[in-house]
Amino acid sequence: MSSVTTTPAPKGLEGIVATNSSICYIDGDRGVLAYRGIDIHELADHSTFEETCYLLWFGRLPNRSELKDLQERLAQARLLDPAIIQLLRNAPKTALPMDVLRTAVSALAFYDADEKNNDHDANVRKAIRLTSQIPMMVAAYDRIRKGKPVVEADRSFSHAANFLLQLNGAKPSSTAERALDIALILHADHELNASTFAARVTAATLSDMHSAITSAIGALKGPLHGGANEAVFRILEAIDRQKSDPVEHVRNMLAQKKKVPGFGHRVYHTEDPRATHLRVMSRDLGRSSGQPQWYDMSEKIEKFVKAEKKLNANVDFYSASTYHLLGIDEDLFTPVFAISRISGWAAHVIEQLDDNRLIRPRAEYLGPDYPNRYVAMDSR
Repeated sequence: MSSVTTTPAPKGLEGIVATNSSICYIDGDRGVLAYRGIDIHELADHSTFEETCYLLWFGRLPNRSELKDLQERLAQARLLDPAIIQLLRNAPKTALPMDVLRTAVSALAFYDADEKNNDHDANVRKAIRLTSQIPMMVAAYDRIRKGKPVVEADRSFSHAANFLLQLNGAKPSSTAERALDIALILHADHELNASTFAARVTAATLSDMHSAITSAIGALKGPLHGGANEAVFRILEAIDRQKSDPVEHVRNMLAQKKKVPGFGHRVYHTEDPRATHLRVMSRDLGRSSGQPQWYDMSEKIEKFVKAEKKLNANVDFYSASTYHLLGIDEDLFTPVFAISRISGWAAHVIEQLDDNRLIRPRAEYLGPDYPNRYVAMDSR
């Protein structure tokens, strides 16, 4: 019996529909991203991260009292067991923040009141707690590794403002608060990206929310998924340090066959709609902080790459300068992605477990024909 000759499956499952979902809609040809059918531009212009969380988790926009209730629940969840703080203190000061976050999220399950409960309401409660706890852990570890005291959460602050407070030790400006709030909205969900798919695969085994989110963080850590904006900032930093011309710097990269990070997208064939807002945020933050050079460099690079390679900037390109201007270190860029994406990951875990079936795809076999007989050692 010989194997059947077949067409190999698309690499990376490109173009394959793997599940049904009502959370996120993307039209890559038109540059559309929508949560529950609401365009990302409307949410970025009018919504808040907390309201976007409600939309993702409950399937609709909240009324005033529902939003207030969720804001209060998120604020009350800004609490970490002392054992988690000790875990952060025990982590090597040289550890990657993404590694520390992955381990700490897994450990959070030990202290979660719903650890052994996997029903819908329990998963919503876990989503709320994780969404509040993850930014606290990112900020706490950053301060611990720098020898600074951990800053207490302020439950009267917005989600975005509280993170900047706990990270930088001071109340943020309204411009910085709104910039991060919009960035969190823009990064909240993106359909079946690698980390979200990892979360759903783990959840589909009837594992728990914390395990699923740990899987997602592990996938996000990879430079092909969550690390592109770090690479973008390293280029901007090198240009600034060397006082070189941005266009010539990138031209030299292309001449050496090096990829310029922050351009092109697996899904979008036009401008990434998230980049539209991050471009403006980078410009405005640069002007208000007296550091316009980061946006200026980025703008020159964007125009050159678009003219030279016909590639559009994606979400990572302008988020690099935006995060830097918010006082966020380069190796925290991907953890900040997780601070936002936990909302979408949790929505997908809830949706998966509400109508679950084990995710078990098949692989197209392309190996030696069957039967390929075992050969004894002395005859090889």
